[in-house]
Amino acid sequence: MRTTESQAGGLADDRPLLGRTSTAERVADILRTRIAEGYFPPGERLSEDGIGKALGVSRNTLREAFRLLTHERLLVHQLNRGVFVRVLAVEDVEDIYRIRRLIECAVVRGLGAPPFPLDGLDKAVSDGERAAGRQEWKGVSTANIHFHRELVALAASPRTDELMRSVLAELRLAFHVVADPRRLHEPYLVRNREILERLRAGDNAAGEQLLADYLDDSRTQLVEVYARHIEAGNWGP
Repeated sequence: MRTTESQAGGLADDRPLLGRTSTAERVADILRTRIAEGYFPPGERLSEDGIGKALGVSRNTLREAFRLLTHERLLVHQLNRGVFVRVLAVEDVEDIYRIRRLIECAVVRGLGAPPFPLDGLDKAVSDGERAAGRQEWKGVSTANIHFHRELVALAASPRTDELMRSVLAELRLAFHVVADPRRLHEPYLVRNREILERLRAGDNAAGEQLLADYLDDSRTQLVEVYARHIEAGNWGP
C-alpha cells in the first residue's frame, strides 16, 4: 500500500482544478479522472488526510465526494476500515461491456451525415500510437480510454458523457489485473484508427460494425484474464 505522502503528492497538481469554490462534485470529478487514468488501483485505501490536504478541501467535502463515487460503484466503504477503491467482480466487467456496446454503437449509428468533429478522436488515436512507440503501455491504455470518451462525445450529450465517464473509470479498475498490458492494448491501436478513418469517410455503418466487433473481442479477452485472476484469489474483498 502506498503512503499518504505518495497519494497526496500527485493530487496536489490537481488542486487548481477546484477553482475558488471547492465542491464535492469537483473533488469527485478529480478522483474519478485519477481512477480512470489508473492512478488509484483496485483495493487501495484512500487517505482522507492525504487527499484532503493535497486538494485543500474539508473532511466533510471529501467524504461527500467519496459518497458520490461509492454511488457510482468506484469506491466502497468498509466499516471501521475506511474507503477503498472497489474490486470488480467478473459479472461487473461483463455488464460494463454490455453498457458500452449499447451506448457506443448507438452513438455511431446516430451521427447522421459527415463531417463530424473528429479532432478529439484523432488526438486520442495519435496519443496511443506515440505511447506505444515509447513502450508506455499504461499510456496506451489511457489513450484508449480517451478514444472511447471522445467517441461518445460525438453525440453532444452531457448526460451520456457523464454516464460514460463513470463507466470507463470503472473499466479501468479491471485493467489492473493484466500482467501483459501490451498484449491487451496494442492490437486495438490499429482498430481505433480504422474506426476513425471510417467515420472520417462518413461510412458510419462500417464504423459501427468495426466498433461492435472490437468491443466483443475486448470483452472476451478481458473477462478471461480477469476471471483467472479472481479465481486465483489475488484480490480479497
